[in-house]
Amino acid sequence: MPAASKGQKKPANKGEAGTLDALSDAVESGAGLPAVARAAARVLDASVALIDRSSAVLAVAGASPDQERKLLAGGEGVTRVELRVADSAVGELRYRAAAPPEPAIARMVTTLLALELERSRSPEWESEEVAGAFVAAVLAREVTDRGDIVARGAELGADLEQGAGVLILHAAPRAAQTGEWRARVLTLTQRALRSLAPGSLASPDGEEAAQIAVIVPAEDEARVERAAAGLGRELEDGLSGFHLTIGHSRRAADPVDLYRAGNEARLAVNVGEAEGRAVLAFEETGSYRLLLPAMSEDPRELERFYAETIAPLSAYDEQYETELVATVEAYLDNDGNVAATAKQLFTHRHTIRYRLERVKELCGHDVSATEGREKLGLGLKTMRVLGIASPRGPAQEPGAEAGKVPRSGEE
Repeated sequence: MPAASKGQKKPANKGEAGTLDALSDAVESGAGLPAVARAAARVLDASVALIDRSSAVLAVAGASPDQERKLLAGGEGVTRVELRVADSAVGELRYRAAAPPEPAIARMVTTLLALELERSRSPEWESEEVAGAFVAAVLAREVTDRGDIVARGAELGADLEQGAGVLILHAAPRAAQTGEWRARVLTLTQRALRSLAPGSLASPDGEEAAQIAVIVPAEDEARVERAAAGLGRELEDGLSGFHLTIGHSRRAADPVDLYRAGNEARLAVNVGEAEGRAVLAFEETGSYRLLLPAMSEDPRELERFYAETIAPLSAYDEQYETELVATVEAYLDNDGNVAATAKQLFTHRHTIRYRLERVKELCGHDVSATEGREKLGLGLKTMRVLGIASPRGPAQEPGAEAGKVPRSGEE
């Protein structure tokens, strides 16, 4: 047989063909992802990890625990390949090999792994998508018949006959994240709830996929409270790089009232986010509860009131990196005491007075007058109910050291 001409690749040897056959057999026989991962590791002569699209580790095949740790850490020497079926990303392959595998062999392996991952996870993904669509429809008041809500919930494993509550989770990363981190938050939430509150159904809430809505079957108020507190604890461990806030509703004895419960939970999570509360019940939101009807029935009225009060201050803060909104908050919290406000914000009293004059110029409300204080205070509450983040930034307006009090030893 003539030798292979220069530039041609050698055909796979018997060992490579044998291991590829073993990988194909593992896939065809439905041996499971751990067996498939071990077969892929032999083909690539590498440590291998299979990770699904939500960043959950499904299977690891490594030469040693140390190799597995290095592989999952994704450091030097680790190759990461996105696994795709058609136009959809289904997961990721990570491997750590002593020598790079043949490109054709690597491509065959990743194709087989992608197909097996998609096949094995599709039923679970489909079930989660159906549950998510149901939760979204109930909370959007698209499903209003009691019998329909109870029947569809039962099909998904949720007993809503005795009532339920709603949790809203907001997860914000403290640092840049890689991969489908929103899907990972949803997956971890679903896993935690399987043990904390069996039968719970979760869905991304609205346009922000990092906000998750959960319907929790509950025969009493305590079950809703336990689910919220337990979820907070579980996610604190699993999502250490995130800022987490959970708001929960009162229990709705009638499933038809879950729409109202969803609005209660959204109000609670928005207020909790603004006030730095990890878990907040609707009943703990105080006077914010008075704004729930407007939020539920006509949020545009709240948006108009925000536009007439706090919006001009927020826009100014964003443009010039000032602290007008924070100053109004602190001034109201300190019952209109300028000295106490200056102390809280580490700034000078004349700087506080300057900011309050600027507030009056921008929005037309005098915070030193009773009516102005009432309107601006309600404007701040409206901002929180609507889930609008308060602007933060170093003050740039006139004042000693940009409004900051020099510490001892500073010039």
